[in-house]
Amino acid sequence: MTIHLKIALAMIITLLAITSPSPSPSQAQDTKTNKEPAPVDKKERTEVIKAISQQLDDNYVFPDVAKKMTSFIKKQQKKGLYKKITGTQEFADAITKDLISVSHDKHIRVRFDPEGIARQNQAVTDEDKEKLKQRRTTMMQRNNYGFKEVKLLDGNIGYLDLRGFYAASDAGETAVAAMNFLSNSDAIIIDLRKNGGGSPTMIQLISSYLFDEPVHLNNFYWRPTDLNTQTWTLPHVSGKRSADKPVYVLTSSKTFSAAEEFSYNLKNLKRATLVGETTGGGAHPGGTVTVTDRYQVWVPSGRAINPITKTNWEGTGVSPHIAVKQEEALTTAHIHALESLSESSKDDQLKNNYNWSINGLKAKDESVNPDISILKSYVGKYGPRMITMEDNTLSYQREGGNKYALKAMTDNMFMLDGLSSFRIKFESKDNEVTTLIGLYDNGSSDKNMKD
Repeated sequence: MTIHLKIALAMIITLLAITSPSPSPSQAQDTKTNKEPAPVDKKERTEVIKAISQQLDDNYVFPDVAKKMTSFIKKQQKKGLYKKITGTQEFADAITKDLISVSHDKHIRVRFDPEGIARQNQAVTDEDKEKLKQRRTTMMQRNNYGFKEVKLLDGNIGYLDLRGFYAASDAGETAVAAMNFLSNSDAIIIDLRKNGGGSPTMIQLISSYLFDEPVHLNNFYWRPTDLNTQTWTLPHVSGKRSADKPVYVLTSSKTFSAAEEFSYNLKNLKRATLVGETTGGGAHPGGTVTVTDRYQVWVPSGRAINPITKTNWEGTGVSPHIAVKQEEALTTAHIHALESLSESSKDDQLKNNYNWSINGLKAKDESVNPDISILKSYVGKYGPRMITMEDNTLSYQREGGNKYALKAMTDNMFMLDGLSSFRIKFESKDNEVTTLIGLYDNGSSDKNMKD
């Protein structure tokens, strides 16, 4: 099998793994008969262990580690430690656990999938192949090729929630649209907290929008063919590049494989600030190999070699620049981006806009609770504006307009839930509320006296 075919197969399997989780033991059954699969017996256990060992010895990226893994599971079998396991997926999980205990390679996994293997082994017609292709395309489209959300956050900060790196040949058009949308923002946040990996061609495409000049992204060594390959940014992209924009990448412990490569590349190229948690630690690409008529094993046959560090993130993960819980990563990155932009901007109106957004974000995380007597004092009519109170919560409404709940930023300043560009402030004289001041994100204001 050529190296290109092996890489292609690995990409497809990875994409399927992203969108179609492996069935649990209770789900792994014969759908044609709706019966539980036949339990694994001594003969099958021996066949599976022998076949997995052969694949690892022949193809695992580190030959010495492969021998240690295969020796260990054979010893486990000889000791009778698999003897009592009759559950099909339970057996796969036990082998996986033992292989990882030796190699610490989180890409390795054994799967029980008799139906998938049967489909692969069937002689298919051109019509069958076309149906399979259409099915795969439909699956990817329904997942929008991993592009879960693209939007502008307060302060003109671009945000991309990317759940998988689908191959550029499939997802290129969607990626181009997303990157061109983000090109009008002042900074870009790429959220990989729920990204389990995928294709290096999408890493290459997205990265190409973040640089002006050709950049060497990564190297790979492939043991089966003893080949070294390189990945560089593309010389041409459709639309605008965003080479001058600050970039933030959000990570979690579930950020894995290709998502880690993207993070690791940009970190070492000093092109992005990573915010969140240390990633999962999987840097060995490979592909799924069928070992029997019911079992498969993912064999990591290659390894990433970063051109700057001369190593990779295998087993260690990619550590962030700003370490926070993954739940706090987006707000942290958003505030950091706005503060940096405000500090560097020479435009007073832009500074005001950035600071407006910063204050709003910080207020959302802070608990300001004015005394109920203070809140009640704000109730009333202010020209065309009305402040009402229900269940101890103030609301704002302008004549003929929508009603918005108010959140306190201070005792006398409030944000509007659902309207980020406008806030209100109350003024008092001799302990009596006299004025409502409308504040706008462009720096302007207006006021109305209390009736």
